[in-house]
Amino acid sequence: MSRRPVELTQDTSFALAEHLDRAGSAASIGSVGDANDNSLMESTIGLFKTELIKPLRPWKTLSEVGLAAAEWVDWYCHHRLHGEIGYIPPVEHETNDDSQTIKDQVTAKI
Repeated sequence: MSRRPVELTQDTSFALAEHLDRAGSAASIGSVGDANDNSLMESTIGLFKTELIKPLRPWKTLSEVGLAAAEWVDWYCHHRLHGEIGYIPPVEHETNDDSQTIKDQVTAKI
């Protein structure tokens, strides 16, 4: 049994940690089974299953599921109105937030 895949994973993990450190960020990594780290992903997967996978089954091909999943992700990020961020799509909120961050950085340097 080869150990190389484990080493690659460890190398990647160290490289990611170093990259995040240089960027002034920290990874969100908790203990095994920590629901707080997984709650957003579990919620998103739940919506994905409820809104797309279950209502349209039975699926005929894996390609059909892949295309539908890509379309759902596009809708989820670019068109879905989210109440917690002012009833705008998440990507618009992120763009606005990035623009404000840049303005704040420019103002702080003057």
